Amino acid sequence: MAARLFGGRPLSGVIVGFGVIASIVVIGYMLGRIPLLGPGAKEVLSKLAFYVASPALLFTILSGTDLSVLVSGPVLVSVLSVLVAALTFLVVGIIRRWGVGRTTVGTLGSSYVNAGNLGIPISVYVLGDASLVAPILLLQLLVLAPVSLTVLDLNNGSAKGFWPVLRRALGTPVRNPVVIASLAGVLVSASAWTPPGPLMEPFELVGGMAVPAMLLAFGISLHGSALPGRGGPDQGPVLLAVALKSVGQPLAAWALGSLVFGLEGAALFSVVVLAALPTAQNVFNYATQYRTGEVLTREVVLLSTFLTVPALFAITFLLG
Repeated sequence: MAARLFGGRPLSGVIVGFGVIASIVVIGYMLGRIPLLGPGAKEVLSKLAFYVASPALLFTILSGTDLSVLVSGPVLVSVLSVLVAALTFLVVGIIRRWGVGRTTVGTLGSSYVNAGNLGIPISVYVLGDASLVAPILLLQLLVLAPVSLTVLDLNNGSAKGFWPVLRRALGTPVRNPVVIASLAGVLVSASAWTPPGPLMEPFELVGGMAVPAMLLAFGISLHGSALPGRGGPDQGPVLLAVALKSVGQPLAAWALGSLVFGLEGAALFSVVVLAALPTAQNVFNYATQYRTGEVLTREVVLLSTFLTVPALFAITFLLG
């Protein structure tokens, strides 16, 4: 299974996946340099992705997901490896007093896998099964994202007192368009109802803007920014998040898969590869919306993406 990474089409799939992402980010960077779209381009693109395009995309994906894939050993390994990375950053952030906002987005940065625009092509071209990434998408969209966005909303909100805070905490997930769309998609999938094509086409069309909009906003944000990892107040959180995402999470997946769940061969290779995927662009989008930890998440996304290619080759060499 591992050798498939070097078998022509699989390797080209990995290269194409990264190449497409890099090219759109470069276009965004050039738009930031010109600047052709004006000074508010990053905010407009981020809001378009967060409030409109991403919900449409997620509803489209999740409404067609087979929920039975949630019950298996590899799925548990993937879920637990995400939680190991997230809880490690969370504990360190609390001990080091990095603040609620930075600790929250840093926790996402250390564990939130790029399961969409990288996970899907890698699942298809490298692992041979696109459904492998679905459980990770569900965990992130239905657990990590709602909890984190609720914390960020409460941290930025003005509600005081127990009952106002409780009402805000309970109401935040159902007011979030990403969460609403994800839950709606799961409900459609669970109902076994297949929406007619004409009904889904608008969602597919609008959802197609999500990834390009996020990547363009990310590229625009790079203009005028210092190179990642060159000091500043976010250096510690950045280095920890990148280390956990690029090294800690794959190691956790390998240890849990091989030593606890007895996975081997293709199953073990798959969970480790998926754990090694970089931090999702969604994390930067969330940070931008809440104006919290934008530099931190931008650098984590960038560095973890750079490290993914050598990480995948190392995993292939060690497990092949």
